[in-house]
Amino acid sequence: VQLVESGGGLVEAGGSLRLSCVASGRTFSSSVMAWFRRPPGKEVEWVSGINGGADITSYADSVKGRFTISRDNTKNTMYLEMNNLKPEDTAAYFCCGRYGDYVYTDASRYKFWGQGTQVTVSS
Repeated sequence: VQLVESGGGLVEAGGSLRLSCVASGRTFSSSVMAWFRRPPGKEVEWVSGINGGADITSYADSVKGRFTISRDNTKNTMYLEMNNLKPEDTAAYFCCGRYGDYVYTDASRYKFWGQGTQVTVSS
């Protein structure tokens, strides 16, 4: 399984971005997908996750109410709509996936990872 993120960029505080993650393979619809991020000089942290059927979503408290995760299984694509962005959202954002139906917040639980896309929010 290969994951390719896109949609990152430079945006002013209060702005919006939409990240996309396209997956190869035939198991996308049965995989839990998630977004993690790594802020400059910090460890990887949980952002959001969604199960295969898209009826279970989960968010980190820091992004709840501002970010929305979704997926289109017909396109093997996951999205992260990010609104009201803050400078502290600046990070490399990674798409990842795992087989199964539980949305873990632990990065070690995810087998497949993309290369990441950079999001920079200026103040």
